[in-house]
Amino acid sequence: MLFLCYPKCTTCQKAKAYLDANSIAYEFRDIKLENPTLEELTTWWKASGLPLKKFFNTSGLQYKALNLKDKLPAMSEEEQLALLATDGMLVKRPILVGDGFVLTGFRQAEWDEKLK
Repeated sequence: MLFLCYPKCTTCQKAKAYLDANSIAYEFRDIKLENPTLEELTTWWKASGLPLKKFFNTSGLQYKALNLKDKLPAMSEEEQLALLATDGMLVKRPILVGDGFVLTGFRQAEWDEKLK
């Protein structure tokens, strides 16, 4: 499994603690230092079955600074994905990519369902 997170994010820290406490093996990737590529984001979004907006870190400083709340509805999916690929801090975190699933954010009940 691939675990993408921002180490300073408290939600990411909780998710990492969850994975470690449950002895779940994962490959760690710092989303700020190595942001997801356009190809990865496209693949994960399609595999997740989630609306594309769920991949945006809507509480992040970059999201607010770029006024994306107002801009996203007018953007195509391709434009949104390309924007996400420019900056890992725009991407909702953590992301857990496993065999047949993609989880965005950390909601323990959802993670329990997929991982236990």
